[in-house]
Amino acid sequence: MKNTPLFNATQSYARLEAHALQAQTWHMRDLFATQANRFATLSVSAAGLFLDYSKNRMNPDTLSLLFELARECRVEEKRDAMFSGEQFNNTEHRGVLHTALRAPRNASVLFEGQDVIPEVHDVLERVADFTRRIHSGEWTGFTGRRITDVVNVGIGGSDLGPRMVCLALRPFCLEDIRVHFVSNVDGHDLDAVLKKIDPETSLFIIASKTFTTAETMLNAQSARSWFLERAGEADLPRHFVAISTNLDAVSAFGIHTDNMFPFWDWVGGRYSVWSAIGLPVALAVGYDLFAEFLAGAHAMDVHFRHARLEINMPVILALIGIWNRNFLNYSSVSIAPYLQDLSHFSSYLQQLEMESNGKRVTKEGAPVTWPTSPVVWGNVGTNGQHAYFQLLHQGTDITPIDFITALKPSHALPEHHAALLANCFAQSEALMLGKTADEVRSDLQAQGMNPEEIEFQVPHRTFPGNRPSNTILMDRLRPEALGALVALYEHKTFVQGAIYNVNSFDQWGVELGKVLAATILEELQGRPAHEHDSSTAGLIRLARAALA
Repeated sequence: MKNTPLFNATQSYARLEAHALQAQTWHMRDLFATQANRFATLSVSAAGLFLDYSKNRMNPDTLSLLFELARECRVEEKRDAMFSGEQFNNTEHRGVLHTALRAPRNASVLFEGQDVIPEVHDVLERVADFTRRIHSGEWTGFTGRRITDVVNVGIGGSDLGPRMVCLALRPFCLEDIRVHFVSNVDGHDLDAVLKKIDPETSLFIIASKTFTTAETMLNAQSARSWFLERAGEADLPRHFVAISTNLDAVSAFGIHTDNMFPFWDWVGGRYSVWSAIGLPVALAVGYDLFAEFLAGAHAMDVHFRHARLEINMPVILALIGIWNRNFLNYSSVSIAPYLQDLSHFSSYLQQLEMESNGKRVTKEGAPVTWPTSPVVWGNVGTNGQHAYFQLLHQGTDITPIDFITALKPSHALPEHHAALLANCFAQSEALMLGKTADEVRSDLQAQGMNPEEIEFQVPHRTFPGNRPSNTILMDRLRPEALGALVALYEHKTFVQGAIYNVNSFDQWGVELGKVLAATILEELQGRPAHEHDSSTAGLIRLARAALA
């Protein structure tokens, strides 16, 4: 593939900078007032999702320039290269083929001359068979009792993905299987789970590609010790399975290699929930619904791969993010799912977007001279409204928001869902409209407030508005809709990385802290101290004294 021009050296970048100066003078109230069909024009549907992006400070010229930018940065060529199995992760010399994990059996995806689809579906069949054996009671614990509790031990992508999906699909979870997640090296995390479960009826999934991840293996060894205090070594294979590529380490741990579910180097951790890493999801909701989750993601893949840029939902969402981050200088984005079961979604997106595009050099190693990933944060509505929405409405920083909700609930409390939707739509409207000083005066006069008090209150009750948001709707939060939603954000992240020309699929920044932690751990365990700065050395001394 030809070298990509630097993001800020493209012709469209310079034009967008000039255009952004004009946009600073616009108010969305006026844009809506003068564009009667703005909602219809600035919305798009794909794979069962609907995106309303009309509440952004942009006009048709903005979009035209952004699509030019995408083409100058060769987004389409890079997208095709990723789907075709090219070695897209250039620092780790790996392909990027998470989309192959949800492709149908009759697809063909070549990587280094090999079609990966048969191997992908072989693993999925093993996941389906294992799920069936657990649910039917064919697979039992060492005393013959059925498995009732599943404990997933992993971290990062081996935890956030399945944890988020299991909660999001809570209404579909089977009543006789409880799924727990342990990720934090803080022993309180594992301790809380072990106190809830019975060793005779519990299954541990140890999820680590290399089977060397420090936090995961410490938790796994502690879980193993807990189990062996109550059972024998010969009982381990009935209660521990692995998702890994390291046969020797898995076997040494005591897990039979027949009970190891593999995945591949071309699957990044934060893109791995579609693989055997999704085993806890299949156990929680059944394999058929896990397959629907994969199918929803594949539907978004097809849309992303084939729709022209102007109607391509992930491309549009990504370009709006570029506009807000790089031209209007908004440094963070808030995720506001108005669905309680999506309460882990903002955490999931933090890893997806910030670990992918939080980079300071290009793919060629040159310094990046433009802002990359925004800070991603958020919480479910309506909780967020009573926490940090004050800052979003009247704070000095402008934070774009993605509102996400379903038109129909998965419960039988319709009055609750109507109130939820009312709040979701009202917040996006209020952020866009704001409230002028004259409107505040009029309201307070109608309440009979005296003129002097009105003038005191006006600045406190005035909202500038003009604050951007997107709204993503689905019919109902079902597995296929969730799959499409996750894939939408995956592809959004890819497009932004392609425009920034960074490697969205490595995470070297995560590694430094791990290396230093290993050294400090040795010191906390009594080995000779290394040289540290005075702060770190002082903290180590305090900890050693406390642990002595």
